Amino acid sequence: MIAEIILDSNAKDLNKVFDYKIPENLLSKVQIGSRVFVPFGNRKVLEEGFVVNIKENSSYKVKEIAEVDGTEYISKSSIALAKWMAKRYFCNVSDCIKLMLPPGTTTKIVKNRIKEKSVSFVYLKKDVEEIEEALESKKIKSDKQIRLLKFLEQNDGALFSDIELFADVKRSTVNTLEKNGYVEIIEKQVERNPFIHKKVEKSEKLELTQEQSKAFQTISAAIDDHLYSEFLLFGVTRLTEKLKFTYN
Repeated sequence: MIAEIILDSNAKDLNKVFDYKIPENLLSKVQIGSRVFVPFGNRKVLEEGFVVNIKENSSYKVKEIAEVDGTEYISKSSIALAKWMAKRYFCNVSDCIKLMLPPGTTTKIVKNRIKEKSVSFVYLKKDVEEIEEALESKKIKSDKQIRLLKFLEQNDGALFSDIELFADVKRSTVNTLEKNGYVEIIEKQVERNPFIHKKVEKSEKLELTQEQSKAFQTISAAIDDHLYSEFLLFGVTRLTEKLKFTYN
C-alpha cells in the first residue's frame, strides 16, 4: 500500500503530495489523517508529514514510512477543507492542516509537544482464591498490604489516586505487592475533554424570519453555483444553523 503524504513545510516547491510505501508492520496504524515521519532527500533527520490519501501502488520508486504517531490527528473532511483553504488563500496545505491540530502539538520539536494525560490503574494479578489462601496462611502479614488487596477485591481494580485516598496506602505498598506478583500497575491514557463539565441544553429548531429567509436563499444559491461572492450580514441572524458549505 502507498500513502500520499503532505510534508510539514512552508516551502512552495514542497506543496504537493509525495508517495511513500507503508511497511507491513505499520499497515494497521497508518490511515488517512495520520501524522508520520519519513526520510526525505539526503537529509539525516526524518521529516514530518500527514497522510492525505492511501492507494494501491505508485509509478515512482518510493521510500518507506519510518514512524507513525499513534494518534489520528485530522479527519478526511478536515483534509478536504485544508486543500480548499490552500487553493483559496494561496498557501501550503500543510499550513492549513496545522490550523486544525490540537493546541500544543504543532511544534516540530516532538519532545516539547503536549502529551496525552495518562493515569495509573492497579489490578489484582492473581485469582481471589489464591490471594485469600495467601492471607489465611499468613504469607501476607502487613496490614497495609492486606487492606489494599481487600480494596482491590471489592473494586475490581482502582486508580492509584483512589487507592491512596480510600485504602490509605502509599506507592511503596503497591510496589511491594507488584514485585511479589499479587498486583499489576497499568498506565492508561485519559482523553482530554474540555467540554466534560459543560452543560449543553437541547434547543428547538429555529424558524427564520422573512428577511433571514431571503438572505439564506441568496447565499445558498451562490454556494450551489460555486460563486466566490461576499455577503454582509448585520443584525440578529441564525443563518449559520442552516447553511451547509461544500469545498472543492
